[in-house]
Amino acid sequence: METFLIKAAQLILAFAFLVIIHEFGHFLFARMFGVRVEKFYIFFNPWFSLFRYKSRCLKRLEAEEKKREEAEAKGIPYQPEETEDNGKKKKSHFWKETEFGIGWLPLGGYCKIAGMIDESMDKEQMKRPPQPWEFRSKPAWQRLLIMVAGVLFNFLLAILIYAGIVYATGEKYVPLSEARQGMLFTPEAQKIGFRNGDVPIAADGVSLNEPAEAVSAMLEARNVEVLRNGDTVNIAIPQKFIFAIDREARTDSLPFQFMTYSIPARFTQVMSGYGAEKAGVKANDQVVAIDGKPVTDLYQFMKTVKGHANKTMSLTVARKVNNRIDTLTLQVPLDASSRMGVQLEVDPTQFYNSREIHYNLISSVPRGVELGTQKLTAYVSSMKMIFTKEGAQSIGGFGTIGSIFPDHWNWIAFWNIAAFLSVALAFMNILPIPALDGGHVLFLLYEVIFRRKPNEKFMEYAQYTGMILLLLLLLYANGMDIVRLFK
Repeated sequence: METFLIKAAQLILAFAFLVIIHEFGHFLFARMFGVRVEKFYIFFNPWFSLFRYKSRCLKRLEAEEKKREEAEAKGIPYQPEETEDNGKKKKSHFWKETEFGIGWLPLGGYCKIAGMIDESMDKEQMKRPPQPWEFRSKPAWQRLLIMVAGVLFNFLLAILIYAGIVYATGEKYVPLSEARQGMLFTPEAQKIGFRNGDVPIAADGVSLNEPAEAVSAMLEARNVEVLRNGDTVNIAIPQKFIFAIDREARTDSLPFQFMTYSIPARFTQVMSGYGAEKAGVKANDQVVAIDGKPVTDLYQFMKTVKGHANKTMSLTVARKVNNRIDTLTLQVPLDASSRMGVQLEVDPTQFYNSREIHYNLISSVPRGVELGTQKLTAYVSSMKMIFTKEGAQSIGGFGTIGSIFPDHWNWIAFWNIAAFLSVALAFMNILPIPALDGGHVLFLLYEVIFRRKPNEKFMEYAQYTGMILLLLLLLYANGMDIVRLFK
């Protein structure tokens, strides 16, 4: 339950932050061009809101609007007040004309822009004569910029986050060429020809060295070259291999996906009160064998330990004492959850020669752009798979998204995932589907090309259609999460 709450909290926090940035992009450009933004909401608020704020300026505007409606109902021409008490012309306030709030339905957020056909479907407003502060009264190029601003801000945010991460922590990784013990591969990877100990060297003829980029390249390649016992071996990658890896990751609860470095099982900390402490296990002990059987890597150790719940395990470790290596065999009792009370070293840079790159404030920016572009390109490339049977079955909702967050608070991991989700949100929103930003952009491009606006009735029906499609997609994606949960 604790793990679920931690993942859920990270998902909601990241989603809320990305929604704020996205909607702020629309808000900022709308106000720059003098368009009134009536509402700015994080999450949707059907029937009620968790929080709502109206400035005194907005309350005066609403009172004036009520007077206008009453005058029109009586057939009396209404003349709005144009001056303040001191005789000066009224000012357009940047944010005071907007109602801010937090909804209770965490499916997104919205800016209600005056004079625009959007998810609010405010038909009454659209029946009135256009006003100079409304979206529909502005030139097409201004409306286009307002609509793409959310997507633009999400992508810029991803670049900023990536730049911030490399500026704060740099980049440290083990080049594949330094993996002396080779890599470990999951069962699905081994089915198509990979072997534990292989070192990938190229994907479709392109050299591989940086591990994170190598995984993406290998999953999308047709052919991968690996170094195996000094020989080069070619492995053909099936067209839908990425779905097999995705399915394996969802169902088999493996500690890694596709491949990882082969590193020994070394303890970094022994926790008080558990069996390891009682048996005399020390920090920096390195596992040699369990019950007399050799253990060659961390993941073999983890798999073997799972079979010793409520049992005593014969653990052989190598321990450095006064510049010599001693081998000891200890009897370690495990609890009902197969816990012995140790923390493991999982960083491959502690075992292999690594490459470390530091960035200053200036050099971090182009690296942020590079990482953002790489993530966008990889995401766009993967989207084509959705139109296959396997791709449709791999779609997931909030459960799938939440599962990619770590089960403990790690701010670097959190920001990395938030940056990726920001890229994904930017791309999804620019798709030419009515009710998304891309749908509005499509209609604006039509207007620019043909010099006339689409019919308002058509726009309303298109908006309804887009909203229904998105709702069905949302139900399907989260429904697939529920189906997988009970499989």
